Amino acid sequence: MDRTQYLQQFVDETGWYNSIVLGLILPEWIWRPLPFPLQSWLRNYIGGSLLYLVSGFLWCFYIYYLKRNAYIPKDSIPSYRAMKLQIIVAMKAMPWYSALPTLSEYMVESGWSKCFSTISEVGWPMYMVYLLTYLVLCEFGIYWMHRELHDIKPLYKHLHATHHIYNKQNTLSPFAAPKFNLDSKFCWSGALQG
Repeated sequence: MDRTQYLQQFVDETGWYNSIVLGLILPEWIWRPLPFPLQSWLRNYIGGSLLYLVSGFLWCFYIYYLKRNAYIPKDSIPSYRAMKLQIIVAMKAMPWYSALPTLSEYMVESGWSKCFSTISEVGWPMYMVYLLTYLVLCEFGIYWMHRELHDIKPLYKHLHATHHIYNKQNTLSPFAAPKFNLDSKFCWSGALQG
């Protein structure tokens, strides 16, 4: 199999994911004419938003209704207003968080990043080395990005401060997990909880 055919596997897989998510949510005439990377971004945005909202509402139902006061004292349950603000902040960030996996997919599909379609192509030992290296580098990067968002005062003030508004027990909710701050600005502090 030549390189073009090999990379086409990844394009086909992304197209399949796009057709599943976008095909279930939107009429085909809306999303099909869009450029392929924009289709992928839209899929990531819709899928990420649905995952965030559905899991948040299910956790709220479980914690605040089914297990009333079993986990959290009644006076520590966040107000609807606090949860609404957490959703708004997270949804401002969602377009940016959808861009990262879209960029990653594009890099793989274009051959700019080494990717394997099956573990058998590299074997289990090298797969584990790659996986551990990836996880260590991600954690290292997240730690230092988050630390710099605290240490560099203008970054903290203009990009990261909202991240810490909901850090008290009576303001935390399942919707606060990805409550990152963008304030309509580009910010990569999304995965950085602290």
